[in-house]
Amino acid sequence: MAQVLEFKLPDLGEGLTEAEIVRWLVEVGDVVAIDQPVVEVETAKAMVEVPCPYGGVVTARFGEEGTELPVGAPLLTVAVGAPEGASGSGEDSGSDPESTGGSGNVLVGYGTGAPAARRRRIRPDRLDRAVTEAPVSGAPLVEAPVVEAPAVKVLVAEASVSEGPVPVVSPLVRRLARQHDIDLRRLAGSGPDGLILRADVDRAIRTAEETATATARVAEAPVQAQVPAAAPNGVAVAVDAERIPLRGVRGAVADKLSRSRTEIPDATCWVDADATELMAVRAAMNAATGPSAEPKVSVLALLARICTAALARFPELNSTVDTEAREIVRLSGVHLGFAAQTERGLVVPVVRDAHTRNAESIGAEIARLTELARTGKLSLAQLTGGTFTLNNYGVFGVDGSTPIINHPEAAMLGVGRIMPKPWVHQGELAVRQVVQLSLTFDHRVCDGGTAGGFLRYVADCVEQPAVLLRTL
Repeated sequence: MAQVLEFKLPDLGEGLTEAEIVRWLVEVGDVVAIDQPVVEVETAKAMVEVPCPYGGVVTARFGEEGTELPVGAPLLTVAVGAPEGASGSGEDSGSDPESTGGSGNVLVGYGTGAPAARRRRIRPDRLDRAVTEAPVSGAPLVEAPVVEAPAVKVLVAEASVSEGPVPVVSPLVRRLARQHDIDLRRLAGSGPDGLILRADVDRAIRTAEETATATARVAEAPVQAQVPAAAPNGVAVAVDAERIPLRGVRGAVADKLSRSRTEIPDATCWVDADATELMAVRAAMNAATGPSAEPKVSVLALLARICTAALARFPELNSTVDTEAREIVRLSGVHLGFAAQTERGLVVPVVRDAHTRNAESIGAEIARLTELARTGKLSLAQLTGGTFTLNNYGVFGVDGSTPIINHPEAAMLGVGRIMPKPWVHQGELAVRQVVQLSLTFDHRVCDGGTAGGFLRYVADCVEQPAVLLRTL
């Protein structure tokens, strides 16, 4: 006899409390193995696949693609233990005898390494029998699955309204209908034998809301055409203004930047630097032949190596502030973050132990993390724990900016575009490759003299790369 186990959205770590369903990897009726990925979710940090700790038949899914769920909310239910006759004609069911158990606690993106089974679908009649006979084990089963069901008939003719008992089993469904004034007798259930499911009530609610909204728009259109709506902050908003939810990566960026501006008393200093010699050194490195010809060294890698050398001289900027203890925490290692713009928004991958790496090693790691960011496969560990951030906004064709510190770090170096400009070189006017460098720093960890010394050292290394050789 099968047992129906409920799998909830696990603790995502790093203080994350919710995730958005991006794509379901299994359907109701599929056979899954222990630790097989069942859903792809997007958190405020990354997009990851969530493995299920149970092996068996998927009986319900909770939430459609695009739904945001809190940690601890049900994701799906699995009937553990093959129902009678469900094994088919000699095919492997996709789970071994141990699949009646689970792999224990689940962390996003991690499992016990059990091989994923081939997806199989159980016939609906066998699935219904297995679910009907299955006792619920573990956490109580919430009878409100949002499954893919045929379109529900929301309203029926008055003459066809049934006077008999309403085909609803779940008290949660009844309560939801009462809360939204939905007459269950007017719904045609999509479940077995016309059973009304939560999905049916949800569709009825949406239909009612859409109807009410459309009616209100028609009634208010003449007034709204003359008077713009007022937003909560007092700013007039046009009727047809688009509202975009602040969630996922965009929401996380908004929260972090707001917290940085609120908590950190930042200041910015900047300087122009002649990068002609740095560009010449890079060209010479990449023109080398033989075993040292690959890989190519990027400008960002050279700037990152300069930053680690500067932080060794000015460790005050590689720190954070413990506001509760009222202490400055000076960090021993440099974990260098770099800003990367992706289709999902701005992310800051972290190069671990950058202070132990040379320019070639830093460049290789930046390239690897950039590719993971582009494909949305960065893990939480690769997006957290930075101690200093390098922001190359010059790739957008701008000269300067005042970066916002990546909380809870203490500083960020911004780099503008490198372009030919008139410059006085050795007493004569010449066209040189000039770049603007800007440093935003937390004024609690140091004064302007330290910040200026850091920025001047970075500029000196850019103008005279030989200065850096002293620290190699």
